[in-house]
Amino acid sequence: MAAVKALIFDFDGLIVDTETSIYIAWKELYTSQGQTLSLSDYIRCVGSTFSEYDPMKVLEERCEHEIDWEPLILTKDSRIKELHEGLGPLGGVEELLASAQDHGVPCAVASSSEDHWVEPWLEKIGLRGAFDCIRTRSANLPPKPAPDLFLAAADGLGVAPGEALVFEDSANGLRAALVAGIRCWMVPNPITEQSDFSGADRILGSLTEVNLPELVAAQ
Repeated sequence: MAAVKALIFDFDGLIVDTETSIYIAWKELYTSQGQTLSLSDYIRCVGSTFSEYDPMKVLEERCEHEIDWEPLILTKDSRIKELHEGLGPLGGVEELLASAQDHGVPCAVASSSEDHWVEPWLEKIGLRGAFDCIRTRSANLPPKPAPDLFLAAADGLGVAPGEALVFEDSANGLRAALVAGIRCWMVPNPITEQSDFSGADRILGSLTEVNLPELVAAQ
């Protein structure tokens, strides 16, 4: 494998496990309406947006009537905030970023979320300064599985796609990396662990398994 010159990280579910809480809150919303939201359905929008799977549209179709969404969304968002309280970086994230800094390897975040979500989280967990650039769909970039976010991140780091390595947790993220021509290592979480990761270069238990000096020195 050619030497790695830059690292690109997804955010949700990879740096912080925000995804489990969001799924729980949506599942509870469905339950309040007498419906169920299976993980096998919901997983289709993980790592992307509701353009891949819209739980609001699906719930209205199942209930066969328009839904007063405002109180439900307020309850859902409050529940997510409650469940997110106290969350920090997942295992190996801080150590890998510190190693990247020690070895002069620039890092980026490429997320299908928006700036107003990603930036405050990175500030909150004290990792904003570890990233040389942030690319989100706030810059009018299409969400994953389109490759644009990863390509923009590589460009922002000043490397060719083949010189970067992506860390992802979702199938939509993997699809985006494959189209972008960027190597992709998967780190599944409780929401994504049953996904199809065919085409991934490696599947890890956590980022603690990454040996960055070895990747930088590869020929």
